[in-house]
Amino acid sequence: MKDFTPTSYTLECVATGREFPDEGWTLDDAQCKCPSLIRTRYAKKQLELKSDEYGFYKFADWLPVRRMLENSKAPVTYKSKGLAAHLGLENLYITFNGYYPAIGAHMTTCSFKETEAYSVCARIDENEKRVLVVASAGNTARAFAKVCSDNRIPLLLSVPADNLDALWFDGPLDPCVKLICSEKGGDYFDAIHLSNLALKSDKFYAEGGAKNVARRDGMATTVLSAATIIGRIPDYYFQAVGSGTGAIAAWEANMRLIEDGRFGSHLMKLMVSQNAPFVPMYNAWREDSRDMLHYDDDKARRDVEIIDAKVLSNRKPPYSIAGGLYDALKATDGEMFALTNAHARKARRLFLELEGVDIYSAAGIATASLIKAVEEGKIAKDAVVMLNITGGGELHFKEDKTLWYLKPDHVFPIDPDPEEVIAKTEALFA
Repeated sequence: MKDFTPTSYTLECVATGREFPDEGWTLDDAQCKCPSLIRTRYAKKQLELKSDEYGFYKFADWLPVRRMLENSKAPVTYKSKGLAAHLGLENLYITFNGYYPAIGAHMTTCSFKETEAYSVCARIDENEKRVLVVASAGNTARAFAKVCSDNRIPLLLSVPADNLDALWFDGPLDPCVKLICSEKGGDYFDAIHLSNLALKSDKFYAEGGAKNVARRDGMATTVLSAATIIGRIPDYYFQAVGSGTGAIAAWEANMRLIEDGRFGSHLMKLMVSQNAPFVPMYNAWREDSRDMLHYDDDKARRDVEIIDAKVLSNRKPPYSIAGGLYDALKATDGEMFALTNAHARKARRLFLELEGVDIYSAAGIATASLIKAVEEGKIAKDAVVMLNITGGGELHFKEDKTLWYLKPDHVFPIDPDPEEVIAKTEALFA
C-alpha cells in the first residue's frame, strides 16, 4: 500500500457558518439550533490528483479520510460519441461508475455507491470497537458489504427482503458482515426503521447517510473526475435521485472547484430526476416548497412496488434541511424531472446500443431526463454536459461467474419488538 497521510480538514455548519474540528465521527453541529448539514473545509484549496495506483484515493485531498483501504476504484469519465451524436450534443461527457473494462472502469459492485463506502469506511478510526450500521435499498448495501469484507470492518446491514437479490458477490464475504431484514412487503423506510432500533444499543453506530461528510465527499468524486478530465466545470449535471445526496455532493464539489480557481467560476445546473410514480421530491419542487408534501404511507408503498429503480425510493430524503437538495437546486437554478419505467427502459436500451454497456434503472432515469431535456430544447448543442451514470456493467461483470448471495442472519416482522431487535443483533457480533 502506498504511503498515506490523513487528510487535513475542518467542518462547517451550513446554516450558521460556524467552523469546528471533526471529533472523529461528527455528523452535525451540536451548537446549531436548526436542521442543517455540515460540510468539510479542506486545508488544500487546490486539488492535487495522486496517481492511478491510489485508485479512488487519488482524490484524497478532498476526502475526509484517515487511511486508504484495499481494492478501491475511481469513477471513469469519457467523452461520448454514440449517445452524443444521437442527441446532437458536441460536448457530452459520461462519468461511468460500474464495471466496463473497455474504458478502464472496474467497480465490481457496478455502482457509484462504492465511492461512498470507500470514503466512509476510510474515515473510521482503526481502533473503533463498535459495529457500523447501514440501511440500504440494495446497491449501497452491496458496496459497503464488499468494502467492509475486504478490509475486515464489522458491519450490520439492514435491507428490505424484497431487495435481497441485489446482494450478489463473486465469492463469500468475511463473517464480519451481517445482514438483517424485515419480512417481505417492507420497503427502504422499514429497513431504516429496523436499523434505528438496532442503533439503540451502544454496540452499534450509525453510518449517518447524507449527514456523513465522507459519504457526500465520496460521491463528489464523480464531479472531480469529470472536471479534471474535461478541464473545466460542466454546464449541466444529470443524475437520478432517491435521497438527492449525490446531487448535493455535486454542488459542493462544484463550489470547491470554483475556489480551486483552475476550473471556472460558474455553478453547473443540476438536472435531477425521479422514477414516477414515486416522486415526492419532484412534487415538492414543482410547488416550490422547501417542505416535503404529505405522502400517504400506503400510497408510497404501492408506488415503490411500481418503479423499476427501487434505489430511488427514499421517503425521508435530505431535501428540506439547510444545505440539502432544495438549496442545491435553488443555488444552481436547477430542474427536476419525473420519468416513468417506460422512459427508463427505452433509455437503457439506447445506452447499451450506443455506448456498449448495460446500465441500471436509476441511470436509465438519468439518461431519459437528458433525452427529455434535449427534446425540449433546454440544452444548447455546444454545452458541456455531464451525465452521471451511477451504475452499470453488471452483465459484463457477471459473465462466466458463479455468484454468491448474502443471506439474512435474521428476519424480523415489519413492526418488530425493539428489545428483540437489540438482543438478536448484538448476538450476531458476540
